[in-house]
Amino acid sequence: MALETFSPAMLMCIRYLISGAILIVVAWMRKAQLPTGTDLLRTSLFGVVTIGLGTGCLAWAELLIPSGMAALFVTLSPFWMVGVEALVPGGARLHGPTIAGMLIGMTGTALLVAPSAIENGFGGPVLRGFLLLQLGCCGWAIGSIFQRRHKTQAHPVVSGAIQQLATGVAYLIPAFALPHSPVQWSGRGVGAILYLVTFGSIIGYSAYIYAITTLPVSIVTIYNYINPIIAVILGWLIYSEAIGWRELVAMIVIFLGVWVVKRFGGKTSPAAATVPAVALSSE
Repeated sequence: MALETFSPAMLMCIRYLISGAILIVVAWMRKAQLPTGTDLLRTSLFGVVTIGLGTGCLAWAELLIPSGMAALFVTLSPFWMVGVEALVPGGARLHGPTIAGMLIGMTGTALLVAPSAIENGFGGPVLRGFLLLQLGCCGWAIGSIFQRRHKTQAHPVVSGAIQQLATGVAYLIPAFALPHSPVQWSGRGVGAILYLVTFGSIIGYSAYIYAITTLPVSIVTIYNYINPIIAVILGWLIYSEAIGWRELVAMIVIFLGVWVVKRFGGKTSPAAATVPAVALSSE
């Protein structure tokens, strides 16, 4: 809905400048410890990689494909998490059941991508949207895993605030440098921005960054079961996006692959990050 009014780069810039600034002000008022020096630079970089690449690719992909299909493609993100975790030192290694689960998930994805790829070739919007979203999933996984292993004395919510503000700043250049249609201000567009700022960024990402810092990766990625179902239903209700047997079967197959990875994939390595036991307030 926000993309009806704002370009992807402008949406990312406005959304995360607002949410990051609000959270930083709240943290400052609560006298919470803010990261400084190298800690600040690394936290900012994690944000640009995780949010800037992950959510940014999603914003651009939704110009090519329906939101429900985009949500289904994003369900492959647990496979990226498992893969990145296996590559970093001390991470859980891939083995037979994990690889089998990933192959099952890819089979479900092929049900969605193959028809368009056969009909339109490599330049088809569905295949381009799929590849763009996998780039985003890769960035989200890399940023999340390294944030998880990053040692900091800042509260995870404060780290999330820094990451969001850094993402908003990083998108200032593309927001104004890239060619795009003029912003058509409307109540619908502003309402969508406010919704994303509140529930997607301030609440949603803060909850995610806290969870990825304190819980096993396998538990955190459970949200991938819920998001696509909600997105597909809302896309059908609001934009009349088609839900056919192919989409439903693909969703079931992808979820089966994710379940196999979680059920038989073994234990993930403990987080290397030290999470402060204090709340946002230093009192």
